[in-house]
Amino acid sequence: MAHLIENMAYVGEAPWHQLGNALPPQQPLEVWADRAGMNWQILETPVCYLTEKAGSLGSIKTFADQKVLYRSDTHQPLSVVSDRYQVVQPREVLEFYRDLVEISGYELETAGVLKEGRKFWALARTGKETVLKGNDLVMGYLLLATSCDGTLATTATPTTVRVVCNNTLTVALNGASAAIKVPHRTSFDAQAVKQQLGVAVSQWDAFMYRMKSLSERKVKSHEAMNYFLRVLCNSEGTQESGRGLVNERALKKVQAMYDGDGHGAELDAAKGTAWGLLNAVTEFVDHERRARSDAYRLDSAWFGQGAVLKQRALDEALALAA
Repeated sequence: MAHLIENMAYVGEAPWHQLGNALPPQQPLEVWADRAGMNWQILETPVCYLTEKAGSLGSIKTFADQKVLYRSDTHQPLSVVSDRYQVVQPREVLEFYRDLVEISGYELETAGVLKEGRKFWALARTGKETVLKGNDLVMGYLLLATSCDGTLATTATPTTVRVVCNNTLTVALNGASAAIKVPHRTSFDAQAVKQQLGVAVSQWDAFMYRMKSLSERKVKSHEAMNYFLRVLCNSEGTQESGRGLVNERALKKVQAMYDGDGHGAELDAAKGTAWGLLNAVTEFVDHERRARSDAYRLDSAWFGQGAVLKQRALDEALALAA
């Protein structure tokens, strides 16, 4: 497979280097399921093994404590998990948004399948938006993602997207993400999650107030370099670990993006400010950080080390503005 993204559908401009199927706005969830490659089920069967006897095949036995998850359409195996593992189906991720779209004004923008079906997600615009000085538009989104291989709990994450550069950032206050996580050892209750998210989504104004404070915090050149060192050197490796070249490359890139090469770096909210520092890192993680492919970069930026790096960048920027 050429891409980590198996299938994806989107509304608007094509994201992630033209991957996916374009859809007109306000399509039914059934259309999304078909075009996003989510129109299949996760099936399960006990783990089986074959006993061998001298000169013959023996018999088939089952191991009751574990089960194999596989796709209903291709019968491709996805993972081996505990018999207590609670599966969330691809269609459940889309159905999560039905009343949010029909009643609350949300609009699905992307949905898709990663790693041959082991992860899948949907991202919807909430209708919340804030304009920082210089016409720097930030919009609110809700990302719901899950896995069937134990690598990701079912997670609903309030997310911001800076329109000028399409950077994503998890909404977080007081150092804690507003994400709601449901481990696979428990059943996924969509309505209960949405009730919890009601509080999280209401944190938009408080979060954007802090982003505004970042846009008003002017930064000196030595502060910028110290910020990038604190953020990047904790994650990319150090000279002593033999990865100093990675550090140097990343540092030069984010510094150049902050100094004007980044999308929106010259806007009033970002130029010479802590908001500009944060967005240099988020743009680097989302679009420039070295990865096997753009799809691997997406997986990291949302669910892996890239997401951790962006959270550190946020924490350090807020500390700078405190």
